[in-house]
Amino acid sequence: MNKLLEKDFNSFDKLLHKIAEQGTEYFKNVDLEKTSLPVLKTSKKILNNEGIGGLKTLKLFNEKFRHTIVASSGPRYLGYVVGGTTPAAVIGDWLTTIYDQNPQTTTAQGDVSVQIEQETIKLLLNLFHLPNNFLGGFVSGATMSNFTCLAVARQWIGKQEGKDFAKNGITSTINVLSAVPHSSAIKSLSMLGIGSANVIKIKIEEGNRESININDLEVKIKTLNNKPFILISSAGTVNSADFDNFEAINALHKKYNFWWHIDGAFGAFASCSPKYRHLVKGWENADSITIDCHKWLNVPYDSAVFFVKEKHNLLQLETFQNSNAPYLGDPSENFNYLNFLPENSRRLRALPAWFSLIAYGKDGYKDIVENSVNMAQKLEEFILQNEELTLLTPTRLNNVCFSLKDKNKQDKIPLFITELNKEGKVYMTPTVYRNTKGVRASFVNWRTNEKDILIITKEIEKALKYIK
Repeated sequence: MNKLLEKDFNSFDKLLHKIAEQGTEYFKNVDLEKTSLPVLKTSKKILNNEGIGGLKTLKLFNEKFRHTIVASSGPRYLGYVVGGTTPAAVIGDWLTTIYDQNPQTTTAQGDVSVQIEQETIKLLLNLFHLPNNFLGGFVSGATMSNFTCLAVARQWIGKQEGKDFAKNGITSTINVLSAVPHSSAIKSLSMLGIGSANVIKIKIEEGNRESININDLEVKIKTLNNKPFILISSAGTVNSADFDNFEAINALHKKYNFWWHIDGAFGAFASCSPKYRHLVKGWENADSITIDCHKWLNVPYDSAVFFVKEKHNLLQLETFQNSNAPYLGDPSENFNYLNFLPENSRRLRALPAWFSLIAYGKDGYKDIVENSVNMAQKLEEFILQNEELTLLTPTRLNNVCFSLKDKNKQDKIPLFITELNKEGKVYMTPTVYRNTKGVRASFVNWRTNEKDILIITKEIEKALKYIK
């Protein structure tokens, strides 16, 4: 054994103790950490023949990089819909690294990582009030969860035409309908060969909405002359957190032949609260759903789940099956995630989610969701009362989308955001809503409280004074 490896192995408890001390200090005081810092310029470095061991490497990391780590898991980081990490999720994530499992197959002998994942999927279905007729799995994020579901949808389209797209390639145009699809879904269409530019845009509802106009959807469906298609609908659009009318879509789903996919990256968590559950009424009838766990579930990056109706199992198997690897066994004998999702190798992403779900239960996530929405509403109240700001869209859930009231100051939005984020007390991101430049704040972190709102509003006021 390499001497440095042997030394670190023998003193592993001391190394972990050091990391635990450092990690605990950061975790407990993340609200004091900067949410934004100047970008670090890294220099090229040659890897030495001899290493320096774990302890000295930790020291070097702290000297070189520690001061540049931003509080993206903190209570005032409101960009990109980034969740925090619950204490229980940290426990699960540490154990995920220690146990280092590759969850793939259920066999008579071997580890139980797949059983953990399957149990966690059932817990999530229960959390979201979804039926158990979905098959689910963990992937890295919204892109791969959308990719997985839309890949099965692609295979479904082929089967409607008597073709096997997974085996023989796409030989015909695949029609995709959507109103306000997330960029990750468009990216998935590109990777799947369907084409990112081949989305037939549906009109949105009137009244400052981003949801599908059901009448226009049916008009677009009729123009396809009974040809099967894919519908991408939204449970929480990125700016206004708007929801499509799932009950109305379900009525059309019964009438016409299409694959119904719901992108519920963060909006799916509305179902955790009796106050907001009505927003997803009828979504259980979809063919596939995607949800990010590293958003409102508050587990570490990278973590997302996909749900595909079990009746489509064969299509999913045809799409992802490892048919040329005899050492993996017969897919008909044992369930193997290798044959049901894109990744052949992945970590046990389910374990942090399992820990957090078991630790805090339905009430815990109801409280997290309702608190986040409450904090968003408090920021909305501040914006409505401020003479220099205006809401771009009503705050329907957890996203607050606003801009400068003076339209002649639109060019100052980038400067406003730069100034707002400069002190590192809050972080928001720019957006564009209906051709108007604005700012978006997304609340999903379990820590955020009214003290944070006071800090956020003071920073907004300071940034407004700067651009006058």
